[in-house]
Amino acid sequence: MLTKLKQKVQNMLTLEAQVAHSIGLTPNIVSLMGLTLAMFSAFVYAVAHFQPLWILLATILFLASGFCDALDGVIARIYQQTSVFGGFLDSLLDRYADSAVYVGLIIGGLCDPVWGLVALVGSMMVSYSRARAEAAEIKMESIGVAERAERMLILSVTSIVAIFWLPALEIGIILLAVLSNFTVLQRGLHVYNSLKKKR
Repeated sequence: MLTKLKQKVQNMLTLEAQVAHSIGLTPNIVSLMGLTLAMFSAFVYAVAHFQPLWILLATILFLASGFCDALDGVIARIYQQTSVFGGFLDSLLDRYADSAVYVGLIIGGLCDPVWGLVALVGSMMVSYSRARAEAAEIKMESIGVAERAERMLILSVTSIVAIFWLPALEIGIILLAVLSNFTVLQRGLHVYNSLKKKR
């Protein structure tokens, strides 16, 4: 859903990409920076102990990780540094980043463990369903209500609200659990219909 908006945001990051390139940052390095920031965010969520300032810090680190996730693609595109391995690495690191944040929330007691695990599995399956579909040459971009950009937005917004009203994070995780798994269903139906048309 937010794929087109993400593309517009990436188009606005030209200056930042130029600065990053000028100091020697490559897309893969920026991807690794994004993972590192997500790991720090996960750690802060895990030790937050319901303290608003800790949750704020975790949210800032999470948003910074998302910024890196957008920036690496811009650098790759502007400076012709795209590669099959780079795309693979970026996707792989994104999965580790997502998993770490969910685990941090669960360990920190900021959500019910069951809902946290359901959200984590749903997040992984959204990505897996896209990979499998695209391996079968079925376009999957923009299919589903909760792609990665939407999931990051939901978690960021509910984290900010949780600074003032802690139950917001629990609600956000439940929402992510439902929407991510619903997205898997949407993608499954899309693949089924696409394959049916090809017959």
